[in-house]
Amino acid sequence: MEAFAALVDALVYTRSRNAKLAKIAAYLRETPDPDRGWALAALTDGLDFPAVKSSTIRGLLTERVDPVLYALSRDYVGDTAETASLLWPEPIGQVAPPPTVSEAVAALSAMTRASVAIDLAHLLDRLDDSGRYALLKLATGAMRIGISARLAKVAFAQAFAVGIDDVEEYWHGQTAPYAPLFDWAANGAAPPDTEALPLFRPFMLAHPLDETVIDMAEYTAEWKWDGIRVQIVHVNGETRVYSRSGDDISGTFPEIAGAMQIPCVLDGELLVRGSHQGGAAGGDTQGGAASFNALQQRLGRKTVSKAMLSEYPAFVRLYDLLIAEGEDWRPHAWEQRRAALEAFVPRLDPARFDISGVIPATSLDELAEIRSRARDEAIEGVMLKRRDSPYVAGRRAGLWYKWKRDPLLIDCVLMYAQRGSGKRSSFYSDFTFGCWNGDPDAGAELLPVGKAYFGFTDEELKWLDQHIRTHTLARFGPVRETDKSLVFEVAFDSVHTSKRHKSGVAMRFPRISRIRRDKPAHEADRLDALKALISD
Repeated sequence: MEAFAALVDALVYTRSRNAKLAKIAAYLRETPDPDRGWALAALTDGLDFPAVKSSTIRGLLTERVDPVLYALSRDYVGDTAETASLLWPEPIGQVAPPPTVSEAVAALSAMTRASVAIDLAHLLDRLDDSGRYALLKLATGAMRIGISARLAKVAFAQAFAVGIDDVEEYWHGQTAPYAPLFDWAANGAAPPDTEALPLFRPFMLAHPLDETVIDMAEYTAEWKWDGIRVQIVHVNGETRVYSRSGDDISGTFPEIAGAMQIPCVLDGELLVRGSHQGGAAGGDTQGGAASFNALQQRLGRKTVSKAMLSEYPAFVRLYDLLIAEGEDWRPHAWEQRRAALEAFVPRLDPARFDISGVIPATSLDELAEIRSRARDEAIEGVMLKRRDSPYVAGRRAGLWYKWKRDPLLIDCVLMYAQRGSGKRSSFYSDFTFGCWNGDPDAGAELLPVGKAYFGFTDEELKWLDQHIRTHTLARFGPVRETDKSLVFEVAFDSVHTSKRHKSGVAMRFPRISRIRRDKPAHEADRLDALKALISD
Protein backbone atom coordinates (compact mmCIF):
# COMPACT_ATOMS: atom_id res chain seq x y z
CA MET A 1 0.00 0.00 0.00
CA GLU A 2 2.95 2.34 0.64
CA ALA A 3 3.99 2.23 -3.05
CA PHE A 4 0.44 2.93 -4.20
CA ALA A 5 0.14 5.79 -1.68
CA ALA A 6 3.43 7.23 -2.96
CA LEU A 7 2.11 7.02 -6.54
CA VAL A 8 -1.15 8.78 -5.64
CA ASP A 9 0.76 11.45 -3.74
CA ALA A 10 3.13 12.00 -6.66
CA LEU A 11 0.30 12.21 -9.20
CA VAL A 12 -1.51 14.87 -7.15
CA TYR A 13 1.51 17.16 -7.44
CA THR A 14 2.48 16.32 -11.02
CA ARG A 15 1.05 18.56 -13.73
CA SER A 16 2.87 17.26 -16.78
CA ARG A 17 0.97 14.60 -18.72
CA ASN A 18 4.19 12.86 -19.76
CA ALA A 19 5.47 12.85 -16.20
CA LYS A 20 2.23 11.28 -14.99
CA LEU A 21 2.46 8.62 -17.68
CA ALA A 22 6.04 7.83 -16.65
CA LYS A 23 5.13 7.50 -12.96
CA ILE A 24 2.17 5.18 -13.62
CA ALA A 25 4.16 3.09 -16.11
CA ALA A 26 7.03 2.67 -13.63
CA TYR A 27 4.61 1.61 -10.89
CA LEU A 28 2.96 -0.98 -13.17
CA ARG A 29 6.33 -2.43 -14.18
CA GLU A 30 7.74 -2.60 -10.67
CA THR A 31 4.68 -3.74 -8.69
CA PRO A 32 3.78 -7.45 -8.53
CA ASP A 33 0.42 -8.98 -9.34
CA PRO A 34 -2.29 -8.62 -8.22
CA ASP A 35 -1.51 -5.30 -6.47
CA ARG A 36 -0.81 -3.50 -9.74
CA GLY A 37 -4.07 -4.75 -11.21
CA TRP A 38 -6.12 -3.45 -8.28
CA ALA A 39 -4.24 -0.14 -8.44
CA LEU A 40 -4.96 0.15 -12.16
CA ALA A 41 -8.65 -0.53 -11.48
CA ALA A 42 -8.67 2.22 -8.86
CA LEU A 43 -7.13 4.71 -11.28
CA THR A 44 -9.71 3.86 -13.97
CA ASP A 45 -12.77 3.86 -11.65
CA GLY A 46 -13.06 0.10 -11.91
CA LEU A 47 -13.70 -0.54 -8.20
CA ASP A 48 -16.83 -0.17 -6.11
CA PHE A 49 -17.21 -0.73 -2.36
CA PRO A 50 -20.88 -0.11 -1.51
CA ALA A 51 -20.38 -0.09 2.26
CA VAL A 52 -17.95 2.85 2.24
CA LYS A 53 -19.59 6.24 1.85
CA SER A 54 -18.45 9.78 2.54
CA SER A 55 -20.95 9.87 5.39
CA THR A 56 -19.19 6.84 6.93
CA ILE A 57 -15.89 8.73 6.91
CA ARG A 58 -17.50 11.82 8.43
CA GLY A 59 -19.02 9.68 11.16
CA LEU A 60 -15.69 8.07 12.02
CA LEU A 61 -13.97 11.46 12.24
CA THR A 62 -16.60 13.18 14.36
CA GLU A 63 -16.39 10.29 16.84
CA ARG A 64 -12.63 10.84 17.20
CA VAL A 65 -12.11 14.60 16.90
CA ASP A 66 -14.08 17.68 17.82
CA PRO A 67 -16.96 17.94 15.30
CA VAL A 68 -16.41 21.70 15.03
CA LEU A 69 -12.72 21.14 14.27
CA TYR A 70 -13.66 18.61 11.60
CA ALA A 71 -16.24 20.94 10.03
CA LEU A 72 -13.80 23.86 9.92
CA SER A 73 -11.01 21.66 8.57
CA ARG A 74 -13.24 20.12 5.90
CA ASP A 75 -14.42 23.54 4.80
CA TYR A 76 -10.84 24.77 4.52
CA VAL A 77 -9.36 21.69 2.83
CA GLY A 78 -12.36 21.05 0.55
CA ASP A 79 -11.86 17.27 0.35
CA THR A 80 -13.21 14.64 2.78
CA ALA A 81 -10.46 12.07 2.21
CA GLU A 82 -7.65 14.58 2.66
CA THR A 83 -9.26 16.03 5.80
CA ALA A 84 -9.74 12.58 7.31
CA SER A 85 -6.21 11.45 6.48
CA LEU A 86 -4.72 14.49 8.21
CA LEU A 87 -7.01 14.56 11.27
CA TRP A 88 -7.05 10.81 11.98
CA PRO A 89 -5.57 10.30 15.49
CA GLU A 90 -2.52 8.12 15.95
CA PRO A 91 -3.50 4.65 17.21
CA ILE A 92 -2.76 3.65 20.80
CA GLY A 93 -0.66 0.54 21.25
CA GLN A 94 0.62 -1.98 18.73
CA VAL A 95 -1.03 -2.18 15.28
CA ALA A 96 -0.57 -4.51 12.34
CA PRO A 97 1.77 -3.45 9.51
CA PRO A 98 0.32 -1.58 6.50
CA PRO A 99 -1.83 -3.77 4.23
CA THR A 100 -0.97 -4.47 0.61
CA VAL A 101 -3.32 -3.07 -2.02
CA SER A 102 -4.78 -6.57 -2.46
CA GLU A 103 -5.36 -6.94 1.28
CA ALA A 104 -7.03 -3.53 1.42
CA VAL A 105 -9.30 -4.39 -1.51
CA ALA A 106 -10.27 -7.72 0.10
CA ALA A 107 -11.02 -6.00 3.41
CA LEU A 108 -13.07 -3.23 1.78
CA SER A 109 -15.01 -5.76 -0.29
CA ALA A 110 -15.93 -7.73 2.84
CA MET A 111 -17.25 -4.70 4.71
CA THR A 112 -20.96 -4.34 5.31
CA ARG A 113 -22.96 -1.41 6.61
CA ALA A 114 -22.91 -3.07 10.01
CA SER A 115 -19.15 -3.70 10.08
CA VAL A 116 -17.71 -0.79 8.11
CA ALA A 117 -17.25 1.57 11.05
CA ILE A 118 -15.02 -0.90 12.93
CA ASP A 119 -13.27 -2.51 9.96
CA LEU A 120 -12.46 0.74 8.14
CA ALA A 121 -11.09 2.27 11.34
CA HIS A 122 -8.78 -0.73 11.80
CA LEU A 123 -7.42 -0.26 8.27
CA LEU A 124 -6.85 3.47 8.79
CA ASP A 125 -4.98 2.78 12.04
CA ARG A 126 -2.44 0.70 10.09
CA LEU A 127 -1.50 3.54 7.71
CA ASP A 128 0.21 6.91 7.81
CA ASP A 129 -1.47 10.04 6.47
CA SER A 130 -0.46 9.36 2.82
CA GLY A 131 -1.65 5.77 3.08
CA ARG A 132 -4.95 6.85 4.64
CA TYR A 133 -5.51 9.36 1.83
CA ALA A 134 -4.86 6.73 -0.86
CA LEU A 135 -7.04 4.16 0.93
CA LEU A 136 -10.00 6.54 1.26
CA LYS A 137 -9.71 7.67 -2.35
CA LEU A 138 -9.65 4.03 -3.44
CA ALA A 139 -12.53 3.11 -1.11
CA THR A 140 -14.88 5.89 -2.24
CA GLY A 141 -14.04 5.65 -5.95
CA ALA A 142 -13.34 9.38 -6.08
CA MET A 143 -9.67 9.51 -7.07
CA ARG A 144 -9.87 12.94 -8.77
CA ILE A 145 -6.13 13.22 -9.18
CA GLY A 146 -6.07 14.26 -12.81
CA ILE A 147 -5.97 10.73 -14.23
CA SER A 148 -8.50 9.66 -16.84
CA ALA A 149 -9.13 6.04 -17.76
CA ARG A 150 -7.60 6.76 -21.16
CA LEU A 151 -4.41 8.16 -19.58
CA ALA A 152 -4.04 5.06 -17.39
CA LYS A 153 -4.42 2.81 -20.44
CA VAL A 154 -1.79 4.81 -22.33
CA ALA A 155 0.53 4.38 -19.33
CA PHE A 156 -0.16 0.63 -19.37
CA ALA A 157 0.78 0.52 -23.06
CA GLN A 158 3.97 2.48 -22.40
CA ALA A 159 4.90 0.31 -19.42
CA PHE A 160 5.02 -2.86 -21.51
CA ALA A 161 5.65 -1.47 -25.02
CA VAL A 162 2.35 -2.67 -26.46
CA GLY A 163 -0.04 -0.79 -28.76
CA ILE A 164 -2.69 1.40 -27.16
CA ASP A 165 -5.22 0.20 -29.77
CA ASP A 166 -4.58 -3.39 -28.65
CA VAL A 167 -4.96 -2.37 -25.00
CA GLU A 168 -8.32 -0.73 -25.78
CA GLU A 169 -9.44 -3.79 -27.76
CA TYR A 170 -8.70 -6.30 -25.00
CA TRP A 171 -9.46 -4.13 -21.97
CA HIS A 172 -13.23 -4.38 -21.90
CA GLY A 173 -13.36 -8.15 -21.66
CA GLN A 174 -11.37 -8.14 -18.44
CA THR A 175 -12.14 -7.54 -14.78
CA ALA A 176 -9.83 -6.39 -12.00
CA PRO A 177 -7.09 -7.31 -11.24
CA TYR A 178 -6.67 -7.94 -15.00
CA ALA A 179 -4.40 -10.99 -14.72
CA PRO A 180 -4.78 -12.08 -18.41
CA LEU A 181 -4.10 -8.51 -19.57
CA PHE A 182 -0.87 -8.26 -17.56
CA ASP A 183 0.11 -11.78 -18.59
CA TRP A 184 -0.21 -10.77 -22.25
CA ALA A 185 1.50 -7.38 -21.98
CA ALA A 186 4.19 -8.18 -19.42
CA ASN A 187 4.88 -11.87 -20.01
CA GLY A 188 4.27 -12.37 -23.72
CA ALA A 189 1.26 -14.67 -23.33
CA ALA A 190 -1.44 -14.89 -25.98
CA PRO A 191 -3.86 -11.94 -25.90
CA PRO A 192 -7.21 -12.45 -24.16
CA ASP A 193 -9.79 -14.08 -26.43
CA THR A 194 -12.66 -11.63 -26.95
CA GLU A 195 -14.23 -12.90 -30.18
CA ALA A 196 -17.12 -14.79 -28.58
CA LEU A 197 -18.15 -12.03 -26.16
CA PRO A 198 -20.41 -8.98 -26.78
CA LEU A 199 -17.70 -6.51 -25.84
CA PHE A 200 -17.33 -2.78 -26.27
CA ARG A 201 -14.91 -1.51 -28.93
CA PRO A 202 -13.30 1.94 -28.56
CA PHE A 203 -15.07 4.72 -30.46
CA MET A 204 -13.47 6.78 -33.18
CA LEU A 205 -13.52 10.44 -32.09
CA ALA A 206 -13.27 13.82 -33.78
CA HIS A 207 -11.17 16.94 -33.38
CA PRO A 208 -12.86 20.38 -33.25
CA LEU A 209 -12.77 22.01 -36.67
CA ASP A 210 -11.63 25.42 -35.35
CA GLU A 211 -9.52 27.12 -38.04
CA THR A 212 -8.69 23.91 -39.90
CA VAL A 213 -8.74 24.28 -43.68
CA ILE A 214 -10.16 21.26 -45.50
CA ASP A 215 -11.10 20.34 -49.03
CA MET A 216 -14.74 19.24 -49.11
CA ALA A 217 -13.97 16.98 -52.07
CA GLU A 218 -12.07 14.77 -49.62
CA TYR A 219 -14.71 14.86 -46.87
CA THR A 220 -18.37 14.10 -46.33
CA ALA A 221 -20.66 15.94 -43.93
CA GLU A 222 -23.48 14.70 -41.72
CA TRP A 223 -25.41 16.07 -38.79
CA LYS A 224 -24.08 15.72 -35.26
CA TRP A 225 -27.20 14.63 -33.42
CA ASP A 226 -27.81 15.71 -29.82
CA GLY A 227 -28.36 12.42 -28.04
CA ILE A 228 -25.80 10.07 -26.54
CA ARG A 229 -23.25 8.16 -28.59
CA VAL A 230 -23.83 4.42 -28.30
CA GLN A 231 -22.48 1.16 -29.60
CA ILE A 232 -24.77 -1.80 -30.28
CA VAL A 233 -23.07 -5.19 -30.09
CA HIS A 234 -24.71 -8.53 -30.91
CA VAL A 235 -22.61 -11.69 -30.44
CA ASN A 236 -23.70 -15.30 -29.83
CA GLY A 237 -27.35 -14.35 -29.49
CA GLU A 238 -26.67 -11.64 -26.89
CA THR A 239 -27.04 -7.89 -27.42
CA ARG A 240 -25.42 -5.13 -25.41
CA VAL A 241 -25.86 -1.38 -25.70
CA TYR A 242 -22.81 0.57 -24.55
CA SER A 243 -22.40 4.27 -23.81
CA ARG A 244 -19.44 6.32 -25.01
CA SER A 245 -17.53 5.46 -21.82
CA GLY A 246 -18.12 1.72 -22.28
CA ASP A 247 -20.88 1.42 -19.65
CA ASP A 248 -23.52 -1.23 -20.35
CA ILE A 249 -26.88 0.60 -20.62
CA SER A 250 -28.83 -2.29 -22.16
CA GLY A 251 -31.19 -2.46 -19.16
CA THR A 252 -32.10 1.21 -19.50
CA PHE A 253 -32.99 0.78 -23.20
CA PRO A 254 -34.39 -2.76 -23.49
CA GLU A 255 -36.28 -1.96 -26.70
CA ILE A 256 -32.95 -1.29 -28.47
CA ALA A 257 -31.26 -4.43 -27.15
CA GLY A 258 -34.30 -6.54 -27.97
CA ALA A 259 -34.54 -5.25 -31.54
CA MET A 260 -31.09 -6.40 -32.66
CA GLN A 261 -30.79 -10.02 -33.84
CA ILE A 262 -27.96 -9.87 -36.41
CA PRO A 263 -24.30 -10.37 -35.34
CA CYS A 264 -22.72 -6.92 -35.61
CA VAL A 265 -21.08 -3.93 -33.93
CA LEU A 266 -22.71 -0.59 -34.83
CA ASP A 267 -21.92 3.03 -33.94
CA GLY A 268 -24.74 5.55 -33.65
CA GLU A 269 -26.63 8.18 -31.66
CA LEU A 270 -29.31 7.16 -29.18
CA LEU A 271 -32.32 9.47 -29.46
CA VAL A 272 -35.95 9.63 -28.41
CA ARG A 273 -38.79 10.01 -30.89
CA GLY A 274 -40.25 13.50 -31.03
CA SER A 275 -43.87 14.44 -31.42
CA HIS A 276 -43.03 16.50 -34.51
CA GLN A 277 -41.82 15.03 -37.77
CA GLY A 278 -40.34 18.13 -39.36
CA GLY A 279 -36.89 18.08 -40.91
CA ALA A 280 -33.77 19.96 -39.95
CA ALA A 281 -32.44 22.94 -41.82
CA GLY A 282 -30.48 22.55 -45.01
CA GLY A 283 -32.47 19.88 -46.77
CA ASP A 284 -32.34 17.11 -44.14
CA THR A 285 -35.71 15.36 -44.04
CA GLN A 286 -35.19 12.87 -41.23
CA GLY A 287 -36.44 14.78 -38.20
CA GLY A 288 -38.39 12.66 -35.76
CA ALA A 289 -35.98 13.17 -32.85
CA ALA A 290 -36.90 15.00 -29.67
CA SER A 291 -34.57 17.21 -27.67
CA PHE A 292 -31.93 15.89 -25.29
CA ASN A 293 -34.22 16.94 -22.47
CA ALA A 294 -36.68 14.24 -23.54
CA LEU A 295 -33.93 11.62 -23.72
CA GLN A 296 -32.81 12.62 -20.24
CA GLN A 297 -36.09 11.24 -18.85
CA ARG A 298 -34.79 7.77 -19.74
CA LEU A 299 -31.14 8.07 -18.71
CA GLY A 300 -29.89 6.42 -15.52
CA ARG A 301 -33.02 4.38 -14.83
CA LYS A 302 -32.48 0.84 -13.59
CA THR A 303 -36.06 -0.14 -14.40
CA VAL A 304 -38.17 1.31 -17.20
CA SER A 305 -41.95 1.33 -16.96
CA LYS A 306 -44.29 0.58 -19.84
CA ALA A 307 -45.48 4.18 -19.65
CA MET A 308 -41.90 5.45 -20.00
CA LEU A 309 -41.27 3.15 -22.96
CA SER A 310 -44.42 4.44 -24.62
CA GLU A 311 -43.96 8.14 -23.84
CA TYR A 312 -40.24 8.29 -24.67
CA PRO A 313 -39.56 5.58 -27.27
CA ALA A 314 -35.86 5.26 -28.05
CA PHE A 315 -34.18 4.65 -31.39
CA VAL A 316 -30.63 4.77 -32.77
CA ARG A 317 -29.56 6.90 -35.70
CA LEU A 318 -26.62 4.94 -37.09
CA TYR A 319 -23.30 6.50 -38.06
CA ASP A 320 -20.98 3.61 -38.82
CA LEU A 321 -20.51 -0.13 -39.24
CA LEU A 322 -17.60 -1.71 -37.35
CA ILE A 323 -18.27 -5.44 -37.64
CA ALA A 324 -21.00 -7.38 -39.47
CA GLU A 325 -21.51 -11.12 -39.37
CA GLY A 326 -17.86 -11.86 -38.68
CA GLU A 327 -16.34 -9.31 -41.07
CA ASP A 328 -14.33 -6.48 -39.52
CA TRP A 329 -15.04 -3.31 -41.50
CA ARG A 330 -12.87 -0.97 -39.39
CA PRO A 331 -9.78 -1.12 -41.65
CA HIS A 332 -11.87 -0.13 -44.67
CA ALA A 333 -12.38 3.45 -45.86
CA TRP A 334 -15.43 5.41 -44.69
CA GLU A 335 -16.97 5.23 -48.19
CA GLN A 336 -16.82 1.43 -48.11
CA ARG A 337 -18.20 1.24 -44.56
CA ARG A 338 -20.96 3.65 -45.51
CA ALA A 339 -22.01 1.53 -48.48
CA ALA A 340 -22.02 -1.58 -46.29
CA LEU A 341 -24.05 0.23 -43.62
CA GLU A 342 -26.62 1.40 -46.18
CA ALA A 343 -27.01 -2.21 -47.32
CA PHE A 344 -27.24 -3.43 -43.73
CA VAL A 345 -29.82 -0.99 -42.29
CA PRO A 346 -32.85 -2.28 -44.32
CA ARG A 347 -32.47 -5.58 -42.45
CA LEU A 348 -33.11 -3.84 -39.12
CA ASP A 349 -36.31 -2.81 -37.33
CA PRO A 350 -37.13 0.64 -38.80
CA ALA A 351 -38.81 1.67 -35.55
CA ARG A 352 -35.52 1.28 -33.71
CA PHE A 353 -32.81 1.99 -36.28
CA ASP A 354 -32.25 4.40 -39.13
CA ILE A 355 -29.16 5.91 -40.75
CA SER A 356 -27.79 9.41 -40.33
CA GLY A 357 -28.17 11.20 -43.64
CA VAL A 358 -25.35 12.90 -45.53
CA ILE A 359 -25.58 16.70 -45.89
CA PRO A 360 -25.40 17.73 -49.57
CA ALA A 361 -22.71 20.42 -49.29
CA THR A 362 -19.98 20.84 -51.90
CA SER A 363 -17.98 23.57 -50.15
CA LEU A 364 -17.18 24.59 -46.60
CA ASP A 365 -18.93 27.92 -47.16
CA GLU A 366 -22.10 26.12 -48.23
CA LEU A 367 -21.87 23.84 -45.19
CA ALA A 368 -21.35 26.87 -42.94
CA GLU A 369 -24.54 28.43 -44.30
CA ILE A 370 -26.49 25.19 -43.73
CA ARG A 371 -25.05 24.86 -40.24
CA SER A 372 -25.99 28.43 -39.35
CA ARG A 373 -29.67 27.63 -40.02
CA ALA A 374 -29.64 24.44 -37.96
CA ARG A 375 -31.74 25.11 -34.91
CA ASP A 376 -33.52 21.78 -34.79
CA GLU A 377 -33.67 20.83 -31.12
CA ALA A 378 -31.96 17.48 -31.78
CA ILE A 379 -28.99 18.86 -33.75
CA GLU A 380 -25.73 19.75 -32.01
CA GLY A 381 -23.74 20.64 -35.12
CA VAL A 382 -22.13 18.87 -38.07
CA MET A 383 -19.47 16.20 -38.56
CA LEU A 384 -16.84 16.13 -41.29
CA LYS A 385 -15.39 12.70 -42.11
CA ARG A 386 -12.58 11.99 -44.51
CA ARG A 387 -13.91 9.67 -47.21
CA ASP A 388 -10.85 7.38 -47.15
CA SER A 389 -10.51 7.21 -43.34
CA PRO A 390 -10.50 3.83 -41.58
CA TYR A 391 -12.32 3.48 -38.26
CA VAL A 392 -9.58 3.89 -35.65
CA ALA A 393 -9.87 4.27 -31.89
CA GLY A 394 -9.47 7.72 -30.36
CA ARG A 395 -8.79 11.03 -32.08
CA ARG A 396 -6.55 10.95 -35.15
CA ALA A 397 -5.56 14.21 -36.78
CA GLY A 398 -7.03 14.90 -40.20
CA LEU A 399 -9.70 12.19 -40.24
CA TRP A 400 -12.84 13.35 -38.42
CA TYR A 401 -13.84 16.86 -37.37
CA LYS A 402 -16.78 18.14 -35.33
CA TRP A 403 -18.20 21.58 -35.97
CA LYS A 404 -20.69 22.44 -33.27
CA ARG A 405 -23.29 25.09 -33.91
CA ASP A 406 -22.67 28.47 -32.29
CA PRO A 407 -23.76 28.53 -28.64
CA LEU A 408 -26.60 30.60 -27.28
CA LEU A 409 -25.66 33.41 -24.90
CA ILE A 410 -27.40 35.06 -21.98
CA ASP A 411 -26.32 37.33 -19.11
CA CYS A 412 -26.89 35.87 -15.63
CA VAL A 413 -26.12 36.96 -12.06
CA LEU A 414 -23.89 34.93 -9.73
CA MET A 415 -25.91 33.65 -6.77
CA TYR A 416 -24.00 30.83 -5.06
CA ALA A 417 -20.53 29.31 -5.12
CA GLN A 418 -19.05 26.07 -3.89
CA ARG A 419 -15.50 24.79 -3.65
CA GLY A 420 -14.27 22.44 -6.33
CA SER A 421 -12.46 19.15 -5.86
CA GLY A 422 -8.94 17.90 -6.48
CA LYS A 423 -6.71 20.78 -7.61
CA ARG A 424 -9.58 23.21 -7.10
CA SER A 425 -10.45 22.12 -3.57
CA SER A 426 -9.09 25.41 -2.17
CA PHE A 427 -10.99 27.60 -4.66
CA TYR A 428 -14.63 28.51 -5.08
CA SER A 429 -15.04 27.29 -8.63
CA ASP A 430 -18.57 25.86 -8.96
CA PHE A 431 -21.00 28.67 -9.68
CA THR A 432 -24.81 28.83 -9.62
CA PHE A 433 -26.33 31.75 -11.51
CA GLY A 434 -29.80 33.10 -12.15
CA CYS A 435 -32.03 35.38 -14.21
CA TRP A 436 -34.54 37.94 -12.98
CA ASN A 437 -38.16 36.77 -13.01
CA GLY A 438 -39.25 40.31 -13.85
CA ASP A 439 -38.05 43.87 -13.42
CA PRO A 440 -35.46 43.96 -10.60
CA ASP A 441 -36.22 47.64 -10.03
CA ALA A 442 -39.82 46.62 -9.29
CA GLY A 443 -38.87 43.95 -6.74
CA ALA A 444 -38.33 40.93 -9.00
CA GLU A 445 -36.21 38.10 -7.62
CA LEU A 446 -33.40 36.03 -9.09
CA LEU A 447 -34.21 32.42 -9.90
CA PRO A 448 -31.39 29.90 -10.45
CA VAL A 449 -31.19 28.76 -14.07
CA GLY A 450 -27.89 26.87 -14.24
CA LYS A 451 -24.56 25.84 -12.76
CA ALA A 452 -21.10 25.87 -14.35
CA TYR A 453 -17.57 25.13 -13.28
CA PHE A 454 -15.51 25.83 -16.39
CA GLY A 455 -14.99 28.43 -19.10
CA PHE A 456 -12.59 30.69 -17.18
CA THR A 457 -8.80 30.90 -16.95
CA ASP A 458 -6.70 30.14 -13.86
CA GLU A 459 -6.18 33.86 -13.32
CA GLU A 460 -9.92 34.49 -13.56
CA LEU A 461 -10.52 31.65 -11.09
CA LYS A 462 -8.27 33.36 -8.53
CA TRP A 463 -10.14 36.62 -9.06
CA LEU A 464 -13.52 34.89 -8.72
CA ASP A 465 -12.43 33.12 -5.55
CA GLN A 466 -11.40 36.41 -3.97
CA HIS A 467 -14.64 38.07 -5.12
CA ILE A 468 -16.72 35.34 -3.48
CA ARG A 469 -14.80 35.50 -0.19
CA THR A 470 -15.30 39.26 0.03
CA HIS A 471 -18.93 39.30 -1.14
CA THR A 472 -20.40 36.46 0.96
CA LEU A 473 -23.84 37.08 2.43
CA ALA A 474 -24.45 33.67 4.06
CA ARG A 475 -23.02 30.17 4.33
CA PHE A 476 -24.91 26.92 3.94
CA GLY A 477 -22.44 24.15 4.67
CA PRO A 478 -19.92 24.16 1.80
CA VAL A 479 -21.99 26.68 -0.21
CA ARG A 480 -21.64 30.45 -0.01
CA GLU A 481 -24.36 32.86 -1.05
CA THR A 482 -22.94 36.01 -2.59
CA ASP A 483 -24.37 39.46 -3.01
CA LYS A 484 -26.09 39.82 -6.37
CA SER A 485 -23.50 42.04 -8.03
CA LEU A 486 -21.49 39.98 -10.53
CA VAL A 487 -22.74 39.20 -14.03
CA PHE A 488 -21.64 36.22 -16.12
CA GLU A 489 -22.18 35.88 -19.84
CA VAL A 490 -23.21 32.23 -20.00
CA ALA A 491 -22.91 30.13 -23.15
CA PHE A 492 -25.12 27.06 -23.58
CA ASP A 493 -26.24 24.71 -26.32
CA SER A 494 -30.00 24.75 -25.71
CA VAL A 495 -32.62 25.32 -23.05
CA HIS A 496 -35.68 23.25 -22.19
CA THR A 497 -38.66 23.34 -19.88
CA SER A 498 -38.13 21.57 -16.57
CA LYS A 499 -40.57 20.72 -13.81
CA ARG A 500 -37.69 20.01 -11.41
CA HIS A 501 -36.40 23.58 -11.32
CA LYS A 502 -38.11 26.56 -9.71
CA SER A 503 -37.30 28.68 -12.75
CA GLY A 504 -39.06 26.16 -14.99
CA VAL A 505 -36.06 25.81 -17.31
CA ALA A 506 -32.89 23.74 -17.62
CA MET A 507 -29.80 24.62 -19.68
CA ARG A 508 -27.81 22.14 -21.76
CA PHE A 509 -24.01 22.37 -21.28
CA PRO A 510 -23.82 25.81 -19.61
CA ARG A 511 -20.34 27.33 -19.28
CA ILE A 512 -18.93 30.73 -18.37
CA SER A 513 -18.24 32.65 -21.58
CA ARG A 514 -17.19 35.98 -20.05
CA ILE A 515 -17.08 37.69 -16.68
CA ARG A 516 -19.04 40.91 -17.17
CA ARG A 517 -17.49 43.12 -14.49
CA ASP A 518 -18.64 46.11 -16.54
CA LYS A 519 -22.33 45.24 -16.40
CA PRO A 520 -24.63 46.14 -13.48
CA ALA A 521 -26.58 43.18 -12.10
CA HIS A 522 -29.96 44.82 -12.75
CA GLU A 523 -29.15 44.80 -16.48
CA ALA A 524 -28.78 41.01 -16.58
CA ASP A 525 -31.35 39.12 -18.62
CA ARG A 526 -34.90 38.33 -17.58
CA LEU A 527 -36.20 34.79 -17.33
CA ASP A 528 -38.56 35.50 -20.23
CA ALA A 529 -35.56 36.08 -22.50
CA LEU A 530 -34.23 32.64 -21.63
CA LYS A 531 -37.64 31.00 -22.07
CA ALA A 532 -37.93 32.58 -25.51
CA LEU A 533 -34.98 30.40 -26.58
CA ILE A 534 -36.77 27.16 -25.72
CA SER A 535 -37.10 25.05 -28.84
CA ASP A 536 -39.39 22.27 -27.61
